Amino acid sequence: MSNRISASRYAKALLEVARSESDPAAVQQHLGAVLATIRDNGELAAALSSRHVPDAARRNIILAVADKLGVAPPVRKLLALLAERRRLELLSDLASEYAASLLEYQNVVQAEVQTAAPLAPEAVQALEASLARATGKQVAMRVTPDPSLLGGIVARVGSTVYDGSVRTQLKKMRDQLVAQD
Repeated sequence: MSNRISASRYAKALLEVARSESDPAAVQQHLGAVLATIRDNGELAAALSSRHVPDAARRNIILAVADKLGVAPPVRKLLALLAERRRLELLSDLASEYAASLLEYQNVVQAEVQTAAPLAPEAVQALEASLARATGKQVAMRVTPDPSLLGGIVARVGSTVYDGSVRTQLKKMRDQLVAQD
């Protein structure tokens, strides 16, 4: 079984537990804090990934990190489980999968929006409202400028692309003109 699939299963189980025992958003923050601590400390990362460190010591190390950070009980339990099973390498993928599952649970969809020029805050809000109506969900947008669009926007929501760029409209017109010849 791939690491991504395993991470997804752990993430879904963690969300279920977090919904009943804790605050799911806080659990996400706690996972991020643990990941950042491990990434920022090379010795810690080496100790947690070393095959020479006994399982009990690895478990105690990760629980000490969890206690120092004050993570929620579901995260603490998960970290202990992962350490015991020598699966701490799943933590990064697990955090990503958890974030995606949490957005789904909260009925939020992420949108990647490219614009020819930076948008005014009012235009961003209007676009967000329009995408929310189109998807039936709340929208969390990330807007990035892309001058190659010439004008307009391209919005990616999941696997759906809404392309209102001048570049695409010009391409369609050119294709139509070439097809008429």
